[in-house]
Amino acid sequence: MYILRVEHPVPNYEGWKQAFDSDPVDRRRSGVRRYQIMRPVDNPNYVLIDLEFDTRREAEALLTAMRGVWARVEGQIMMDPKAQIVETVETQEI
Repeated sequence: MYILRVEHPVPNYEGWKQAFDSDPVDRRRSGVRRYQIMRPVDNPNYVLIDLEFDTRREAEALLTAMRGVWARVEGQIMMDPKAQIVETVETQEI
């Protein structure tokens, strides 16, 4: 499994969430199997998003699409996005 991990500050979480929910890159069609949104407990205006994919190619394609979206909304909806694609190599439930 491949995960596209994105993180960035947001000026207003509710406004960012509305934009995220509008789904400008069609996550389902892009191959996203599941996603998770997290926020640090001491900073509600910072988000971390994990988007899970079956293939690295799908993750790379969505990252390319997201860079286009970020170029249009940076400074309004979010700032200074950071992203990386990681591969799950082990998962253990205890």
